[in-house]
Amino acid sequence: MDGFASGTLTLIIFLVMLALLVLVHELGHFLTARWLGIAVEEFGIGFPPRAVVLFERAGVKYTLNWLPIGGFVRFGGEGDVLYGAGGSLAAAAPWKKILVLLAGPLMNLLLTYVIYAGLIMANGMPQVVDGVAQVRDGVLITQIIPGTPAERAGFQPNDLLLALDTQAIAEDAGRVRAAAEANTGQAIPALVERNGQQITLDVTPGPWTNPDGGQQFPTGFGFSYSQQPELVSVGFFGALIAGVEQTWNTLVEFVKALGQLFGGLLGFNEPIQGGVTGVVGMARGTGEVIERFGATGFWNWTALISLNLFLFNLLPIPALDGSHILFALIQMVRRGKRIPPEREALVHAVGFALLMGLMVVVTISDVANWIGGGPALGQ
Repeated sequence: MDGFASGTLTLIIFLVMLALLVLVHELGHFLTARWLGIAVEEFGIGFPPRAVVLFERAGVKYTLNWLPIGGFVRFGGEGDVLYGAGGSLAAAAPWKKILVLLAGPLMNLLLTYVIYAGLIMANGMPQVVDGVAQVRDGVLITQIIPGTPAERAGFQPNDLLLALDTQAIAEDAGRVRAAAEANTGQAIPALVERNGQQITLDVTPGPWTNPDGGQQFPTGFGFSYSQQPELVSVGFFGALIAGVEQTWNTLVEFVKALGQLFGGLLGFNEPIQGGVTGVVGMARGTGEVIERFGATGFWNWTALISLNLFLFNLLPIPALDGSHILFALIQMVRRGKRIPPEREALVHAVGFALLMGLMVVVTISDVANWIGGGPALGQ
């Protein structure tokens, strides 16, 4: 498949993934609002301008919009009377607002759990002996750096490297570097497993340059690799339990990373590596994940983005769900007395404008990284 076709397919897959994440999130808001009798005018995929009204049912327009970077539920205005609805979100009791607003992020959390449980059910889970995770023989090649000995030898992503210079890699991934240092400038055989068949490649370790930053290495192969856990099959209920554990552990790591991110911005700790990425970076990352790890990697990537949406949307940043929840909590503390709607609307409008501005800046950074040849996910 040529580069254009591959890029087009990656873009389609990314947009489908984004539509799934948005649909799940907005369904949470929509279904909870209808359940609580709150008016809904429109359920939209993508941001306006509107492309087409897909259909209209029970007083709700279901629309497809031109900007494929999100979605929304448009609630009824004050005094509107819609099918099955008793009033607008703004006029609803604070506890109802909070439930509606929480439902979107919680649906993203639920989607993450469903994906993790499904992957564990399909692939199994890592085997642990005496508290130590067991790994398979060999290492999985995840990326081939252009212009390196690995590319010239014919290595491909998803090759399982079993032996170098007749020495089995086994569980000792350090033998990869040792083989390169011991054989610089001379060809050695590399035994790899590709698509279920074992083949031998001749590779000559030597100097290579990382195009992402220009770092030079005196010797090596020029591929990224990772050890693969030894997986054991689990039943349906075992997968459900393991899915909870994996979702929780990943969420904890996300919270720690978020704390480090804000701590770095405020000077409390060293800035974390990698920074922030936007829609362009996520789209490129989707292609890289599929290339390196196939369908399993894609679904893991989808679960991570969904979990990120859960956490990010709960932050009290104007225009996000967390900010609306904060205003509803303030209303509860004030015994039902709302902050003037025009002031609240101004806060959210300014916040939305700042978020869009940040998105533009991040997108420019993503595009610059792309033009410069840097990978979206790093090495």
